[in-house]
Amino acid sequence: MSSAPIGKICVLGLGYIGLPTASVIASRGVDVVGVDVKQDVVDCINRGEIHIVEPDLEGVTASAVHRGHLRASTEPEPADAFVIAVPTPFHDGKAELGYVWSAARAIAPHLRPGTLVVLESTSPPGTTDQMTRILAESRPDLRFPARDGNGPVDVNIAYCPERVLPGRVLTELIDNSRVIGGISAACSDRAKALYRIFCRGDLHVTDARTAEMCKLTENAFRDVNIAFANELSRVCDTIGINVWELIRLANQHPRVNILQPGPGVGGHCIAVDPWFIVEAAPDATPLIRTARQVNDDKPKRVLGMVREALEATRAATGRRPTVALLGLAFKADVDDLRESPALAIAETVASWNDCETLVSEPNIEDLPASLSGMEGVRFVTDIDQTVAAADIVVMLVNHRPYLAIERESLASKTIIDTRGVWA
Repeated sequence: MSSAPIGKICVLGLGYIGLPTASVIASRGVDVVGVDVKQDVVDCINRGEIHIVEPDLEGVTASAVHRGHLRASTEPEPADAFVIAVPTPFHDGKAELGYVWSAARAIAPHLRPGTLVVLESTSPPGTTDQMTRILAESRPDLRFPARDGNGPVDVNIAYCPERVLPGRVLTELIDNSRVIGGISAACSDRAKALYRIFCRGDLHVTDARTAEMCKLTENAFRDVNIAFANELSRVCDTIGINVWELIRLANQHPRVNILQPGPGVGGHCIAVDPWFIVEAAPDATPLIRTARQVNDDKPKRVLGMVREALEATRAATGRRPTVALLGLAFKADVDDLRESPALAIAETVASWNDCETLVSEPNIEDLPASLSGMEGVRFVTDIDQTVAAADIVVMLVNHRPYLAIERESLASKTIIDTRGVWA
């Protein structure tokens, strides 16, 4: 059964990973049904449109829809393979896996001998095993794999984390290597057949728990390195050194590659995944925990700089200052606001209600709900006019449109540059 061709694929979760994955697979001529709980997302995709910002994705999605290989629904359907790419948020020190369990129960009635189920959602070690148990409880008529055996099974199950960069998702889905962790060796082989449909990168096979830990390790490694840069920026602020010049010079060493500091760490991966490791082994992770705390503390330090600038401007002018906050996304040139330190900073500045707050984010059309309707907050689209009207300019996200801001227009402003754009 495991060698049967994969003729139809069902992707659950049509967000920043699920939709590109579904569209890329469908572009290979494979029939794909994408599932999302939001009817407006389903309707949008079925029109050949997209609800997220990602270069070239709309063209690939539209082509797949119009050729009849991709459609969206609010309910799963029978398929040869199911790919689960639903959110796994982190709340109160624990991973919230309810969406994974709901997805597993939703596909259970549609499983049949020969079906493959792949979990892609970022998950703590052991999640794929637990998902297997949930499926087995829902379908006692089918045989499911066990970690300690390779006996005959009806349903193959594996974990395969994504490792793509927003803004380059389509390219990296195809070209990046993947780690495939099957519950058994046969499950890994079946999953490899799925990813070979569209992936040109190497496929590295391991067990499910190691694959789960691999994704967390990759992002925890990056978080620790960012924390070093952010802590270095605090040191430089204290002793009066330009951190951007320091890092540039230090990186001339052939074996040194210090990352760039920023206003914090955001997104659903680097800002979250290290906590999954801490949750799994709380007494063995002092370095990972400390790195998270350093990065989580950085927005507070930026807010302290904004507060000082507001008070100095008010004292010098005797009027209510105007501050321009440039960027809300968690990184440059995307519309993704998840876990964004820039958004958190904007929300806090707006809550002070002691300044006029001009908010710029070129990748979204309206203020997010957390800022909409707040007194003294305006969403602005003309960047030059925004800078001209501001007393204080805060660079939070180095989006490409901001790089064209003329230095001369900043001459009379207080500048807080968290990205080193003007350093």
